[in-house]
Amino acid sequence: MTMKEYDMRMGKKARNIGHIVEGKAKETTGRALGNKSLQRRGKSEQAMGKMRQAVEKGRDTFKH
Repeated sequence: MTMKEYDMRMGKKARNIGHIVEGKAKETTGRALGNKSLQRRGKSEQAMGKMRQAVEKGRDTFKH
């Protein structure tokens, strides 16, 4: 793996973690405000981040 590929993967991993954190913030805010729609969007964003994180982890496993 070249340094450029490594940097790209780390960027994707950081973005995925950002989706998870942002989703958790939306879910918490939605719960505090009683906004079910915001809660659902937060949960779905977290799920998306976790799914993408798992894909990246799988790619790392097969890459090495």
